[in-house]
Amino acid sequence: MVLFGADQVSRFPHMLPGRVALLTTPSGRTTDNRSTIEVLRDCCDLRLLLAPEHGVRGDKAAGALFSDELDEESGLPVRSLYNPGSKRLSPETLAEFDTLVYDIADVGCRYYTFISSLRYCIEDCAAAGKTLTVLDRPNPLGEWVEGGLLQDEASSFVGCWPLPVCYGLTCGELAMLLNEELHAGCKLNVIPCEGLTRDMTFRDWKLPWVMPSLGIPHYETALLYPGTCLIEGTNCSEGRGTADPFAIIGAPFIRAEPFCRAFNAMSLPGVVATPVYFTPSTSKHQGTLCGGIHLHILDEQALEPVKLGVKLLDLLRKLYPDDFRFLEPVREDGKPFISLLAGHREFESPDWDADAMLRRYETESEAFRLRKKPYEIYKWSN
Repeated sequence: MVLFGADQVSRFPHMLPGRVALLTTPSGRTTDNRSTIEVLRDCCDLRLLLAPEHGVRGDKAAGALFSDELDEESGLPVRSLYNPGSKRLSPETLAEFDTLVYDIADVGCRYYTFISSLRYCIEDCAAAGKTLTVLDRPNPLGEWVEGGLLQDEASSFVGCWPLPVCYGLTCGELAMLLNEELHAGCKLNVIPCEGLTRDMTFRDWKLPWVMPSLGIPHYETALLYPGTCLIEGTNCSEGRGTADPFAIIGAPFIRAEPFCRAFNAMSLPGVVATPVYFTPSTSKHQGTLCGGIHLHILDEQALEPVKLGVKLLDLLRKLYPDDFRFLEPVREDGKPFISLLAGHREFESPDWDADAMLRRYETESEAFRLRKKPYEIYKWSN
């Protein structure tokens, strides 16, 4: 059985000295379904909660900024790390604790803003001489590495460090890599998982799926997300406001049947599509009938989600040259969202080459597999 870092805090009291703050979300739970907030209140001096995107209780919409508040369940103050002013730890917040505990499940994907919050906490704790203790959690995608490295010109809060899209590290291992490569010098502790091996994915944990956010309701969603999240940078719906976000893809200008035939003709590994019509209840094309595809995973081991995403973008631009487009930057001095997601600006060129892009991705992924080895805590099962 796999145990999380949150299950083992009582074994490592020396890693929780002084006044403690906790950065967490609803996914911060033990394997026996106790909130990490409750666990820490029982074993250390928990004074403060810190909230990333979506909030401590998951009651904030994706991308919605929010201010400090009081957590009604625990009675503890909450400092927002996703507010209009800054996503950093303020000097006032840093003065309120000695040790910051990080306990958030993510999806092993660079787009997820939780890892940007982790980077900022590493830097800010280092600068203030605070201790950072990560309660480790498995990566649901396991050892999977895919996609190109983030380039500096496309750095943002949805891509904060030169990682591939899928990086094959737990949050504790990632924290170690960031602390070293940033030359931060943070006093970093990792309370490890127990029973975890590198070849495990979510299927091997034998535990229920706890949503890291409402947009990732199922493990299958997390498998597709590294590829279909790229649709967020386009005028097509990525399925938000439907029963299966990131698996349902479409737009008002798409006829479902011919689009589905064209997608399946690409014979992408591990996935097949069925035609679908849908009307999103929120987000893009809210209240408007869209045609598109519903993706179904046939072989999780064969699936290459980033390749799927790039090939899907390529198909859309070829089938719908007069209708499909990448979204414009939201600021005059900004970059298109597709560039921030992809981690590079090649999609801004009208003649981008999908196959050449994927070849570069594979080269960069292979280099990262070697780069991450010094930070791997867990071993292979054989």
